[in-house]
Amino acid sequence: MLLGVIADDFTGASDIASTLAKGGLATMLHLGVPRGPAAEATEAGVVALKSRSIPADEAVGQSLAALAWLREAGCRQVVFKICSTFDSTPEGNIGPVSEALARELGAMGVPVCPAFPATGRTVYQGHLFVGDRLLSESGLEHHPLNPMTDPDLRRWMGRQAEEPIGLLPWAVVRRGSGAIRAALDEAAGRGERHVIVDAISDDDLVALGEACADAPLLTGGSGIASGLPANLIRLGLASGRASAFRGIAGPAAILAGSCSRATLGQVELHARDHPALAVDVEAVMASTMGADDLVAFLQAHAHDAPLVYSSAPPERVGALQGGFGREAVAHRLDALFAETARRLVASGVSRIVVAGGETSGAVVSGLELDALAIGPEIDPGVPALAAPDRRLALALKSGNFGAPDFFAKALAAMARDA
Repeated sequence: MLLGVIADDFTGASDIASTLAKGGLATMLHLGVPRGPAAEATEAGVVALKSRSIPADEAVGQSLAALAWLREAGCRQVVFKICSTFDSTPEGNIGPVSEALARELGAMGVPVCPAFPATGRTVYQGHLFVGDRLLSESGLEHHPLNPMTDPDLRRWMGRQAEEPIGLLPWAVVRRGSGAIRAALDEAAGRGERHVIVDAISDDDLVALGEACADAPLLTGGSGIASGLPANLIRLGLASGRASAFRGIAGPAAILAGSCSRATLGQVELHARDHPALAVDVEAVMASTMGADDLVAFLQAHAHDAPLVYSSAPPERVGALQGGFGREAVAHRLDALFAETARRLVASGVSRIVVAGGETSGAVVSGLELDALAIGPEIDPGVPALAAPDRRLALALKSGNFGAPDFFAKALAAMARDA
């Protein structure tokens, strides 16, 4: 294995795995830290953790365990994959995890860049934008688990980290990979463990990748890996041929747990022409609605692209969290979707679309999957996935990703060439 990735959630892991596969690397997505060795043909291995919203010390421990496995597999470079909207709290987990990885690898001047221009995420003067809005005005300030109220990444990560954080502005980035490399070296010389890097276009991310050909660690969104496969192919270390993917047809289900604007729009559009069931969270908390109800509905409409969703506007989510407790609601919904997915697969459902990072993590954990092969990209940042040892295809979508018709496109992509 040449390149290793540690992702802090499952949708982000599939996102960056798609980037690496498109770049020409034979890529395998591992769900949790593998218990055995990597497959010999793997050139890029992505370890998906569910560590974004757990206590920081637990996230550090899981990430260091993933790093140990990747180093044992022979990785020469590691990426810590975070959300393109920098989802975290003032206590962590991005700063503590990235610092722990950097210290273990002896890395200084580590580039940090969540930019993903294809989905409207850009960084300028150290501030993160979503489209034409600052992060704090984009709707992410209402995130139910990690409300992002400050777009200044140096300041936000500075609250989480113990060591100095620098800035590499776009005026330097636009001068190309040589200037970027020199600036990162200078930052390391000043004792800056991490450096926020501006990026407003895909070309900026490719240049950053070229500059970091020998960097032991990079931290960022999937875009930060844009230029990395070409480095390995150019050196003759990688084949330039991504893994083969064969689609899977059959009964399908869509599970949506995200409350992002994008997912709310996708739910609304899909529900116009397909069977849809809204999860009554109050009934779930009272144990009068459960997996039996969801499974019965989805099985009854398994050939009509049925949708079950707990997605709701921010004010409704806030009211439910205020009444029952944020963690209690999240735990019950995660368990509900995980149990629903288990029963669906056992009954023969072969295609499942999941919306929401936390929901995706709960579903794949519940299914006890070990690894997934990377298929065609459905929308920027979201590939079709297949379990090599089961007749099962998945699409794991971050809440904010995907076009309005994403659900229908995902089901079609998973069945391609079946």
